[in-house]
Amino acid sequence: MNTWGVVEVPDSLAVSYARGFGEEGTAWIAGLPARAAELLDRWELKRDGVVRAGEAALVLPVLREDGTRAVLKLQMPREETTAALVGLRTWNGEGMVRLLDHDSESGAMLLERLDATRTLASIEDDDTAMAVLAGLQARLVCIPAPQGLRSLGDIATEMLEQVPRAVTALADPADRRLLLSWASAVKELAGEPGDRLLHWDLHVGNVLAAEREPWLAIDPEPLAGDPGFDLWPALDSRWDDVVAKGDASRVVRRRFDLLTEVLGLDRARATGWTLGRLLQNSLWDIEDGETALASASVAISEALLSR
Repeated sequence: MNTWGVVEVPDSLAVSYARGFGEEGTAWIAGLPARAAELLDRWELKRDGVVRAGEAALVLPVLREDGTRAVLKLQMPREETTAALVGLRTWNGEGMVRLLDHDSESGAMLLERLDATRTLASIEDDDTAMAVLAGLQARLVCIPAPQGLRSLGDIATEMLEQVPRAVTALADPADRRLLLSWASAVKELAGEPGDRLLHWDLHVGNVLAAEREPWLAIDPEPLAGDPGFDLWPALDSRWDDVVAKGDASRVVRRRFDLLTEVLGLDRARATGWTLGRLLQNSLWDIEDGETALASASVAISEALLSR
């Protein structure tokens, strides 16, 4: 019997699952309160705060039986969920939130409690925030990717196969030429995709203040590949603020220089894989019905190629 009360599912999460997964998502959300209650009982957890939710997960602050503060994270079991578990076990808390327990069948994770109210975005000085991000990134990618994760080589092949059809969806000839140039950069690098353990979404919003270290990364989407493919989220961080302050190209180049220096990356290669990330994002956008390249992607490409 669940002794910890009813688990509330925020409307935003229900809408996200209905939109992203249709009937399967709606059914998963319907079973979420019972699933959460069962795990609270099984792991002898006591609720300790307000329910939070992103687009894909429900997060419950909890206390373990010994008083340790933790969070219970529940999300639909998918390839990404399995990859996250692999990555979290491999990093084992090195620059990353620590995995305390997990349930393979449901994909639920019991994680170290960080300060969800303070992300790295709270650091206003961009150089300081990027230095923290780069330091975490360097620690994460120094670890070889374990077997079983998706490979950047496979992703690159898939992207190149999609380009001929995708380019026809773009209305502006300049956008078409730019997309094809990004594809050319990927084609040159596809034979050497790398073997590091990548976060795949490390930006200032995915770094939280912590107790055992000042800052730790969260929400990885692990991938095996070249660290250059992992720079875009940092370059794109707080993009609206970057644009509002003017001289976006200078900010992008400054961030790129800091990241590549701290990670010890070849800049030409890192540029190529960053263009590959712009290609990936654009292919996703086109699949969703977009007929123009995102202005941020165009600006980041111009900043890196104009130096």
